[in-house]
Amino acid sequence: MQDPKSGVKSQTQRLVITTIPHAITGEDIVAWIVNRFKIDATEARAMGTMMVAFGYIYPLQDHKRLILKPDTSLYRFQTPYFWPAQQWPVEDTDYAIYLAKRNIRKKGMLELYEQEQYNSLYKWMNHKWDFIVMQAKEQYRAGKERKKPDRVVFDCQERAYWVVHRPPVRNIWTEYRLYGQFKLVKYTITYKEHDPFLHACLPSNPWLTDDVTYWTLNMPNVETPTKMRVECWTFSFGELLMDPRGRADFRLFLKKEFSGENLAFWEACEDLKWGAAETMKEKAQQIYKTFLARGAPRWINIDGKTMDITVKGLAHPHRYVLDAAQTHIYMLMKKDSYGRYLKSPVFKETQRKAIVPEPHRFTRRPSLSPIILRQQEEEQKAKLAASGPVDITQVMSELERKQKT
Repeated sequence: MQDPKSGVKSQTQRLVITTIPHAITGEDIVAWIVNRFKIDATEARAMGTMMVAFGYIYPLQDHKRLILKPDTSLYRFQTPYFWPAQQWPVEDTDYAIYLAKRNIRKKGMLELYEQEQYNSLYKWMNHKWDFIVMQAKEQYRAGKERKKPDRVVFDCQERAYWVVHRPPVRNIWTEYRLYGQFKLVKYTITYKEHDPFLHACLPSNPWLTDDVTYWTLNMPNVETPTKMRVECWTFSFGELLMDPRGRADFRLFLKKEFSGENLAFWEACEDLKWGAAETMKEKAQQIYKTFLARGAPRWINIDGKTMDITVKGLAHPHRYVLDAAQTHIYMLMKKDSYGRYLKSPVFKETQRKAIVPEPHRFTRRPSLSPIILRQQEEEQKAKLAASGPVDITQVMSELERKQKT
């Protein structure tokens, strides 16, 4: 259809005040299909409408209606880059950038469906909207450098592509619910082998065998942890900090990196948060003098805004007065130190020394009630008395004793 000799006739057309090259009319497309496939005009129009609906031909005037009008309405062939056959994955980020760019160009006057999509994507992708707006501004600035006919053609091409391929409107609550279900499934798969109720634990399950070796090997500050315990530290930074043995290993790594004050500050904040109320004020002041005051012996590096919030809060200390500073240090360790720790010789050595307990096989011997044991003992005595010789003197003395009582 785009062949210069045998294809659809194209020519330069004027659209309002802009000259558009290689434009074709709807009636020319229908006539070409009729002559090429020897079909009637109704079938030719239906075939042309399908080509418009799938994005191989796009309208220059009525963008919202993806149909082929058999009149002088103007169309253009879509550039091969935007053909559906390319099978480009439709990303929400790309569509958000396109809508943000149109919002800048139109000064907030978007179409109704575009405004709905824009608001939905803003709620869904609020965490990176600054990046989206920055990209949109860069693309808008680059587009203004093109010649006006080229700019109009590219805008029409891009708009036609997103009219066909725009993602559906997201229901924010449905997305959150699906995301929550996904997180639950992922958590279950990750931790299934580490739950002694769902998976066999080594060397044996203490709830079934009365053998406490499992608890002994997993004591809070055991010298040599088990391999499965060390594996848990790799799941998340929170898992590492929740395990006292993991914190000790992480503390050793930070000491070698000369940043042990970060973990010490985090632990001090936890002690303040969960400690006794009567010592709360003294602990808060001690933490400030040790970690936050100018010239402190174990000074930590936090930004000025967080420092101002913390210092103002310390005028009236409470359990959560250091939350802003603690969160800042936590994220610093998570993003910076945690990744290096997992690759460090300290962690690799702990991983190498970690033990894998051999499974113990026990047959369960249930503990009997003392009442049942006493009944069994009396029954045994009765059997022995019935089977052996009878001592008349012993029997008479027993009868006399019962009569007196």
